[in-house]
Amino acid sequence: MAAPTSQRTEDWWRDAVIYQVYPRSFADGDGDGTGDLAGVRARLPYLAELGVDAVWFTPWYVSPLVDGGYDVADYRTIDPAFGTLGEAEKLIAEAREMGIRTIVDIVPNHVSDQHAWFRAALEAGPGSAERERFHFRPGRGADGELPPNDWPSQFSGRTWTRVPDGEWYLHLFTPEQPDLNWAHPEVRREHEEILRFWFERGVAGVRIDSAALLAKDPALADFVEGVDPHPYIDQDELHDIYRSWRAVADEYGGVFVGEVWLPDAERFARYLRPDELHTAFNFNFLSCPWDAGRLRRTIDDTLAEHAPVGAPATWVLCNHDVTRTVTRYGREDTGFDFATKAFGTPSDPALGLRRARAAALLTLALPGSVYVYQGEELGLPEADVPRASIQDPMHFRSGGTDPGRDGCRVPLPWSADAPYCGFGSETEPWLPQPEGWARYAADRQAADPGSMLSLYREALRLRRTAEGFGDGPLDWLPAPDVVLAFRRPGGLVCVVNLGAGPAELPAHRSLLLASGPLDGDGRLPADTAVWLRG
Repeated sequence: MAAPTSQRTEDWWRDAVIYQVYPRSFADGDGDGTGDLAGVRARLPYLAELGVDAVWFTPWYVSPLVDGGYDVADYRTIDPAFGTLGEAEKLIAEAREMGIRTIVDIVPNHVSDQHAWFRAALEAGPGSAERERFHFRPGRGADGELPPNDWPSQFSGRTWTRVPDGEWYLHLFTPEQPDLNWAHPEVRREHEEILRFWFERGVAGVRIDSAALLAKDPALADFVEGVDPHPYIDQDELHDIYRSWRAVADEYGGVFVGEVWLPDAERFARYLRPDELHTAFNFNFLSCPWDAGRLRRTIDDTLAEHAPVGAPATWVLCNHDVTRTVTRYGREDTGFDFATKAFGTPSDPALGLRRARAAALLTLALPGSVYVYQGEELGLPEADVPRASIQDPMHFRSGGTDPGRDGCRVPLPWSADAPYCGFGSETEPWLPQPEGWARYAADRQAADPGSMLSLYREALRLRRTAEGFGDGPLDWLPAPDVVLAFRRPGGLVCVVNLGAGPAELPAHRSLLLASGPLDGDGRLPADTAVWLRG
């Protein structure tokens, strides 16, 4: 089944709906308990019927999987757990025939400690050319027993590990993920060749992991809170790197989306200049609580920071690193905070589902592109993964106080009455599915016009066929403080009620879609959104 084609071609990314696939948990094609490329290929008709424009795959390369594949050992080889390079090429081609483009994930800040470069660096010893590709340094203290500096980790724990010959190496994440030295020309040259490798295999774009972390202060100076510039975040040298990457992408018509977490809007916008990245994730929206005033400010700020560089905004409610939307919005504090993931934090599933349905319509009506994490279209909640089954290194490096990110990575339920909810496994999947997971199964929801899946399918159909969606202006309409109401081109109106009671709707010609039923007086209930034709 071919998805309806977007009217955009060369600049399709400006208003695309991009579906994020976490391969280990999407679908299992060979029955071994781990999702794979065969499973994705079998489910391409589902993605086409859903109506997405592109699929972003988290890393599918050879990896020890210490950090979910973000510890890459070889960028030019598919991990055998997922399949082969030939299968990846078939997947890219088959998806394109259905109107679905492919985006791959590149992790330039670090590699796996099993990468050939790092193994060679360990063997070569201090002062070698092989070690210059990384950040090896002697330690401090009388005998070099102290780390070279005090940089904080992106995870819990230390950022330096000592090797037997006495030197230390830098890793902003786990010890199994040594940071690359981006001042080294071989590092830059290798990544440009990796980009070409995948563009030549038909990918349409690249998602750049930890995009603001690559360049480091060459002095490796200690971190001082509140002092700029930061020694390893948002260094000015990054922009030269991404200009060279953009030149490669332009050769193939490829696009970039960067994972850029920055509080400074002006600094953020620099990455989106016409000769750098095409787009960057909008994490302020993802982390915003379910509050009308704060959401409106976040939307305004996002559009304002993108406007000077002419880049489209990106909107996302969830990804593989954060608590699922239904659970997050069902908590009293709905803002994104790792503390809200604490074991036993209560969540009201009915409230969370209502808000997640409304948030989906809000997000899909905003100007720009939208990312949908797998399972969001099924309304999946955060799964309670038993402690003994947790695999995320964030859990272990926190001493067990952080449950980690596995709760949003549990294998998808496809068929309510099949073993392991139709995930495809003949044995227990790599993460256990919780009791009652079958009620979220895609086949059950496909038959229910009131389900979350049916809502997403209809919303994406309208977004692709009706006037007023995607890139373009947004004008706010008069509304109570607890209501968001805005107009898009062609008379499209979106109204979201974040208050406690019903709200009056503006005059309109027709109701296109609602996240829930209106009340008996035609008013918009709490935690409900509608699309109207004004």
